[in-house]
This record gives sequence, structure tokens and C-alpha cells, in this order.
Amino acid sequence: MNLDPKVPDGPLAEKWTRRKFDLKLVNPANKRKYTLIVVGSGLAGGSAAATLAELGYNVLCFCYQDSPRRAHSIAAQGGINAAKNYQNDGDSVYRLFYDTIKGGDYRSREANVYRLAEVSVNIIDQCVAQGVPFAREYGGQLANRSFGGALVSRTFYCRGQTGQQLLLGAYQALSRQIGLGKVKMFPRAEMLDLVVVNGRARGIVARNLTTGKIESFAGDAVVLATGGYSNLYYLSTNAVGCNVTAIWRAYKKGAGFANPCYTQIHPTCIPVSGEHQSKLTLMSESLRNDGRVWVSKRPADRRPPDQVPEDERDYYLERKYPTYGNLCPRDVASRAAKQVCDEGRGVGETGRGVYLDFRDVIRRLGAAGIADKYGNLFQMYERITGEDPYKLPMRIYPAMHYTMGGLWVDYHLMSNLPGLFVLGEANFSDHGANRLGASALMQGLADGYFVIPYTLGDYLVNSKVLGEKVAADHADFRKAEEDCKAQVRRLLSIKGKRTVASFHRELGHVMWEYCGMARTEVDLQKALQKIPVLREEFWRDVTVLGDGEELNPALERAGRVADFLEFGELLCLDALQRRESCGGHFREEFQTGEGEALRDDEHFCHAAVWEHQGAGRPPLRHVEPLKFDYVHLETRSYK
Repeated sequence: MNLDPKVPDGPLAEKWTRRKFDLKLVNPANKRKYTLIVVGSGLAGGSAAATLAELGYNVLCFCYQDSPRRAHSIAAQGGINAAKNYQNDGDSVYRLFYDTIKGGDYRSREANVYRLAEVSVNIIDQCVAQGVPFAREYGGQLANRSFGGALVSRTFYCRGQTGQQLLLGAYQALSRQIGLGKVKMFPRAEMLDLVVVNGRARGIVARNLTTGKIESFAGDAVVLATGGYSNLYYLSTNAVGCNVTAIWRAYKKGAGFANPCYTQIHPTCIPVSGEHQSKLTLMSESLRNDGRVWVSKRPADRRPPDQVPEDERDYYLERKYPTYGNLCPRDVASRAAKQVCDEGRGVGETGRGVYLDFRDVIRRLGAAGIADKYGNLFQMYERITGEDPYKLPMRIYPAMHYTMGGLWVDYHLMSNLPGLFVLGEANFSDHGANRLGASALMQGLADGYFVIPYTLGDYLVNSKVLGEKVAADHADFRKAEEDCKAQVRRLLSIKGKRTVASFHRELGHVMWEYCGMARTEVDLQKALQKIPVLREEFWRDVTVLGDGEELNPALERAGRVADFLEFGELLCLDALQRRESCGGHFREEFQTGEGEALRDDEHFCHAAVWEHQGAGRPPLRHVEPLKFDYVHLETRSYK
């Protein structure tokens, strides 16, 4: 497996500028001769499809939702980072770069992260031009607020609807290209396989989720922008439909899967309330700007929060991390919450929760001031819990959220499979072992608006695919299509006694218990024993009602859970092999005397990239060494 990162030579601040000049360009007239396939229509996929079509390429864009507007990007609440330094508080491109490298616990590629910080300033200008209604200061300047892992205010926001507003901006750009005929949109279509012809990604097989028809689509390159895989854990902050299928099927066709064990636990989620839940609801990290996190100093204290005196409250994040306080990074805040709950000081009926209290800021700014900043978030919390957060503290607890692992890509965002590009959360490149808040939207739009238009064109010129068109009736397409149909027939033929949801729930329980916030070798070994047994039972006893030639949500979910049952084993294997703690990957055997993550830079300062070896054979682990020429490897501290 070739893992050449293709990082440009030269000073860090000049790498992207130099590379853009060195990249070969496609003649405007020739762009019309290329067809590009984009899978996913969220911020990364939608912005990529719109931008590539604007340049003149013919784009086929696929999403399993009924409209690109329903992509999971709309769920992002708190904001998007950019190094504009509007607050004049010391921010810069380099500081955003450094905060992101440090926040990821020094497990990301230096050059990619600097480019992300560099183009962040352009994202805001682009979105303002599209009409995205960012919050503004009294004088008209765009407003900023703080987020975890930073000491400056660099997060641009639209109250608690930032993801939705940014997606509408990308969607209107995409809609323009659909209207012009440059983008052909395929809603309610799910990618089932990647088609590789002569070593190059040349198309996909997709199922029409309304009619059940399975068909092939050919192109000159494929762009995957299909999001993350945290629904492996069943309960997560992701939409129920989010899945690993697209990138997992690409992995089985030869694409390297990097760092699957890097999963993010978000500290600010409404706690689990019962077995009836199919997902969890996130409360934006931005709330930690003004809310104070605390529990009682006394174990098993069941007094209402307003009856706990100030001197009996433990504001444990402020106590443990006085410099960053409640704005320490997500992985640090999540582990701290777990620790106080393990000590018996958690709140709520389950004891798995902590308070996020706005009493002090309401006294200072008044309820109207808080409503202006977070009003819709407070309404959402009250609607879900029945409790008024203006009068009582919110109850929060960590939950599965973002995933930093994904398909391996080089500096050009191309996987080790030529012609397969991977954007946003679906790739591994920018966030290391822990993503800082408000950086997911930044990466998705950076990849789609400002990186892929340059690098994909260079691939098309260098690969000389012009004149080597491959049609969807090619033998490799027919074989992939028949394999997908065979899988559908197999799922429908089992006619067992257990529902798909029951298998998914059981798998999620195994993953959370044995490979969740804290991981040990013993627990990971248990997971690696349980998952294959559960997978065998799935293929023996699952029931999928209905037919394949119709609208069949049960069949959709069955295919996704089948992939989760394979992928979960790879994630646990990756976690077992990485014998260190870094970011969201916390191995209890590797921690400092103060309970913080203990990295092993001598043996694990690399990206672990897994290669599929075929059914029944263990995957092969490769490494891409990570070099740090501009930041120094040091113990991450937020105290």
C-alpha cells in the first residue's frame, strides 16, 4: 500500500500557495468532457459538487436523504472557526493551526492542518457573500465566541443553527448548478459499492431507496463526503441514518482506513433516559462559554440543585484546569465528567449526568441576554426534558459524537486508490485524536470549496483518463452490481426472529462498554470475541421484512448494520494495537499520575492505516509516520 502523503516542500506557510501553482490545470473547454461522482451532499459534498460544477465539470451527486438540505450537517449548532482575529485578542492563522494540532494530541498531519487554518479566513467571506446570517456585534462586525481548547474568540455562529445556515448557503449554490444542468442530483439513493477499473476508482453502484432499483454510474473520479461512523455505538448525537457503508465498501475495494479507533465523546449531551431512545441530542459546546459545570462535593447527594449551597458545589473543570476551565477540550471534559460520576457524584436518576448551570450569567446579563445568544438551544432542551434551563441547570453527560478516523488521504485529499477522493469527516486528515469544537464545519467547507477544485483537476490531467472513458456496462461494473444484488437477496432470505434494531442495539452496547470513553486491553479482547459471535448470529437470525424492489427502510438499515458488525471489529483491533492514550483514545493502562492521557511518541507517532486482505483474513496494518517540524511534541496541558 502506497502511503505517500505528497506534502509539498518549503516553509509551512508557503506549502499550499506553492502547490496550487504547481498543480496542473484542466482547460476550461476540457472540463465539460469529464464526469465526476460526488457521494454525499452535506457541507463537504454539497460545496464540492457546487464548486466543481461551477468550474465546468459534469457532476453526479448522490444522497440518501430526500433532499440535500436534510444532510446531517444541519445538526451542527455552535459555530465555525476562522482565524480572522476580529476580537483583536491575539488570534492568527498560526495560533489556529497550533490549537488544532495540540487539540488533536499531536496525531494529525502538520501540513494539512496548517492549510485548514489558512483557508479558514476565505470560508467566512464565501459564506457571508452567500447570505449566511452570522451573528453580528452592535457596530455590524461579525460576532465571535469561544470554544473548547482555545483561549481566543474565533468561532463565527448563527445562534444555535450554524450548521443549518451554512448548509443552506451551500445548497443554494448547488441548486443553481442543478438548475443549469451541470449537476444531476440523485436524492434517496444509497451507494452500495465502489467500482475500481484497472486500479482506478471509476464509479459507484447505488440503490434507489424509493424503487429498490440497483444500478451503476460511471465517471472519471469519485468523491466521497459521507460523514462519520459514530452510529456504530447505536446511541450517538448523529442522525439515525448516518452510517459507515460508503467508506467501508471503499475500504473493502482497497482504500486504506486510517485510525478507526479515534472516536470523539462530546461532553455536552442530554443524558440517556431509557431503552426507548434511538439517538441522543447534543447541547452545543458554545453553552460552556457561559454555563458552569458542577456536581455536589458529596457522593449520592440527591438534593435539588437549587438547594446545594455554593460551598458544597464542585466546579471540577475550573478546579482541575484553571486556565481553560469549562472550555477545556471535549475529550478532557468528557473524561472528567465520567470520573466524578464514577465517584458516585453524578446527578439525575441514573447518576450519569452533571450540571451545566447558567445561574451566574443570567444574574449578570438577564434571561433576555442569554436568549439572544442561545435561545433556540434552551427551547430545545426544555422541549426534550420538560425542565426550564432558565430556572434549573441543564443536565448533561458525554456521548458519542464525531469520528476522527476515516479513509486515508494524502495532501491532495486522494486516497491510496487513484481517483478516489475523500472529504470532510469521511477522511482522517485534519483532527488527529480529538477534534476541537467548531472545526468540523471548517474542514468540510475547506475541503469542498477550496481544496478539491485544485487537486482533482491535477489528477485528471496526470491520469490521462481523457479518451479512456469507462461506461456503466463495463464488466467490473456488472460484477459489482451483481454482488450488491446478491447481498440484498441474502439479507431478505434469512427470515430469522430478531430485528435489525436489536442487533444494532446489542452491538452498540458492546462498543460502549468495552471500547467507549475508557479502554483496556482486557475489555478490547472481550469486544473482539463478542463482535464476531454477534455477527454470525445476525446472518443466521435477522429478519428483514418486505422486498428488495420497493421502498424498504428495514433493508436499508440491515445493510448498514451488517457493515457496522464488520467495522466494529476493525475499530477495536485498532484500539488494541495503539498502546498509548491520545485524545479521545484513552487506554487506562497508559495515563499520567493525574489521570491524563499518556502518549508514546517513540512508538505511535504515526497514523495507523488498515488494508483489507479479503474475507476471513485479518487486515494488514501500515503506518504513515507523522513529522512535526514547526510544533514541538509535548505533553498536552490545559491547566
